[in-house]
Amino acid sequence: MPRTDPAPTGTILVTGATGNVGRHVVTQLLDAQVNVRAMTRNPDTAPLPAGVETVHGDMDAPGTLGAAFDGVDAVFLLWPLFSTATAPAVVDAIAKHARRIVYLSAMGSGDSRPDGFWGEVEVLIERSGLEWTFVRPGGFATNVLGWADQIRTDGVVRWPYGDAGRSLIHEADIAAVSVQALLDNQHVGAAYSLTGPEIVTQAEQARIIGEAIGREVRWEELSPKEARKQLLADWGDGSFVEQALRAWADMVDNPEPITQTVEKVTGTPARTFRQWALDHADDFRPR
Repeated sequence: MPRTDPAPTGTILVTGATGNVGRHVVTQLLDAQVNVRAMTRNPDTAPLPAGVETVHGDMDAPGTLGAAFDGVDAVFLLWPLFSTATAPAVVDAIAKHARRIVYLSAMGSGDSRPDGFWGEVEVLIERSGLEWTFVRPGGFATNVLGWADQIRTDGVVRWPYGDAGRSLIHEADIAAVSVQALLDNQHVGAAYSLTGPEIVTQAEQARIIGEAIGREVRWEELSPKEARKQLLADWGDGSFVEQALRAWADMVDNPEPITQTVEKVTGTPARTFRQWALDHADDFRPR
């Protein structure tokens, strides 16, 4: 049952405030007339809107976080590290000051807990005594920005598995669910799997971006061997490259799932990939 005590009304701290999701969390909280504090490593140069209190903090150095957490009622947490070595100290510090935490995690298999550091941080939060909500998005539409240089240069996307079906989610929808969880008691204890509203293959994504920018964008299929060589040069992490290639290969016959969670939580349907492409059209146009 929903809680009957008041929702947080004090200051809300946003970590990762200058990132793809965090900046939307900041602006949506401001629109809700909430006091927002943004934590960043470089507060003096952070491109944040007026009305936001900016403070220094570094998750890799928990001793720097006291001032950031002092006096906050709730925290939006994005864990920026692959290691969870400092996570226990960070979660403990949050629990000493805040009442509620909304954690940007990742989608697992079905409704299960995600693997890796995402799941490890979830466990720490569950044990902390904080009111918590886990926001577990699937594929981020913003990852498609990795094609931007190719599209700007010659209007071609050279990539493997064009028939892989994705249900990519707009970062503003991830933020909208997170803001609801920060402000509304009924989401305490929930773990929300989030996706976009439709399946769009990777080749279709390229076509839609072309329509958004008013310029044809062609798909050029790379073989797994060619893609492996290119991605190793770009990413460097061989295990991550192999994981990505396996995932895309599987999505050809088994597209990503679709959930209706964004609409259920916010009352508004999730944004389509076409809307995301229109919102980011300038990122793909020649400079």
